[in-house]
Amino acid sequence: MRKLIAIAFLLILGFFMLKIVSVFPFGEERWGVSRHYVDKGIEENRASNLVTSIVVNYRGFDTLGEVTVLFLAATALAFLLATCKCRKKYERIEASLTLKTASDILYPLLILFGAYIFIHGHLTPGGGFQGGTVIASAVMLMLLSHFTFHPNHRALSTIEGLAGIIFVLIGFAGFIWGGSFLANNILPLGHWNRLFSAGVIPLIYIAIGFKVGAELSGLITDMYKVTKEEE
Repeated sequence: MRKLIAIAFLLILGFFMLKIVSVFPFGEERWGVSRHYVDKGIEENRASNLVTSIVVNYRGFDTLGEVTVLFLAATALAFLLATCKCRKKYERIEASLTLKTASDILYPLLILFGAYIFIHGHLTPGGGFQGGTVIASAVMLMLLSHFTFHPNHRALSTIEGLAGIIFVLIGFAGFIWGGSFLANNILPLGHWNRLFSAGVIPLIYIAIGFKVGAELSGLITDMYKVTKEEE
């Protein structure tokens, strides 16, 4: 029975793949809306990183959805970890002096580097998600190397919530004064390849960077507190 179901599934999948190939012949140039992104992206947004223009402005709803999915995943995992009663603490091993010293040196540098990435997301490859991940890795490094390091979970939740609200408010500001959600004509676009350019795009990436960094840091902290199952 399983083989028949698998064969039927493969036949259905093959049928749809054949239909797609017949509608869009292989190798045929089909730009569509992407042609507008390539031709007008820098002119309309003044962001050196064209991918940023697409992800944060033209397809801003997608980015908002990704942030929402990350929030829901972190909330669900935190709930599961908080309600689990079948775990006990690991015996922690003291970190070496070398690891502690290196962590103390790298921690502020990683925070600064993460902030640099999302502040310059409209100029260089990178952005809010990448910068927030670097910040969360700095928190994880400190958790692994220092017994006394305990991030303020309430502060992380506050930062996460405010950053998400700012993202949505920027979107609605574009809707009210620019005519569409996340419209990029409510602030001066500035000069291309300058830090103060690209309108609201840097502000959005800063908000995303803070949100992702706080969210992942809180998630790592929750997972760090959870311990192995009793045998």
